[in-house]
Amino acid sequence: MSVDVLVLGFSNLVADGISMGFGDFVSSSTEKDVAAKERAVTAWDVTNHGGNEQEELLRQYQALGMDISDATTVVNIFAKYKDIFVDEKMMAHKGILPPDEADKPWKNGLVTFVAFLVFGSAPLLSFIILIPFTNNDSIKFVGACILSALALVLLGMAKAKIAGQNYGFSTAITLFTGAIAAAAAYTLGSVLKNVAGVQD
Repeated sequence: MSVDVLVLGFSNLVADGISMGFGDFVSSSTEKDVAAKERAVTAWDVTNHGGNEQEELLRQYQALGMDISDATTVVNIFAKYKDIFVDEKMMAHKGILPPDEADKPWKNGLVTFVAFLVFGSAPLLSFIILIPFTNNDSIKFVGACILSALALVLLGMAKAKIAGQNYGFSTAITLFTGAIAAAAAYTLGSVLKNVAGVQD
């Protein structure tokens, strides 16, 4: 039983990690490509229709509550610097941040893959750690739950530190989300096992 759990567990973990990492890579690449394309279009508009683009940005600032005199001053200053004006026009009019050349989509995918493996391996570690001590699968299951909870606590604390959030709140939300996901997976597995007529 434990060997089956470990083999299937690690196989699914690696497969899901690859899927998550590749998904993050594709998402980041697409976002960067869209931003680059929109910036090229905006740069063309600024070059060929500078007056209209300034007027649009002016109206945008006024809609945000800026005084017309201040808005005019800001737009006139931006108009002196084409690159800055293009970036500002993208953010104000289209709500798109300019592409960050330092951003590497493959790094995002790799980080996602590694993080998924590190935190996702917690439930399986209990089976490895407890193999020399017991053959009771129930005890190993409880150990997997405890290690999973500890992993979620660490993940919640890391999230709080990065995002500048309250540690207790972030940890509680992460634990709650993980518990809901685990309960849903366990319930679905039990239902499918009964439907398929699989015996322990």
